Amino acid sequence: MVKNSFISIISQEQEEKEENKGSVEFQVFSFTNKIRRLTSHLKLHKKDFLSQRGLQIILGKRQRLLAYLSKKNRVRYKKLIGQLDIREPKLVNSTKTH
Repeated sequence: MVKNSFISIISQEQEEKEENKGSVEFQVFSFTNKIRRLTSHLKLHKKDFLSQRGLQIILGKRQRLLAYLSKKNRVRYKKLIGQLDIREPKLVNSTKTH
């Protein structure tokens, strides 16, 4: 009995999550969780270069999603940045001055 009720609770949670999986906010949230997990892992295992590469890839994906969201809807972007407690990425100037 307990097992069946536990399974039904899990399935309800997954149905709620599936509605939002495609949203930019959900993707950034999941990338942020992965980033935090990998950074804590890399504090213990400094020479794990495969995890470092994975972290860099995830950081790039999150950065691109945040750039997209900031262009499309600045209010949602600011709200998401505040909720996740992450910094805004630095803007890179595309014009070089010599």
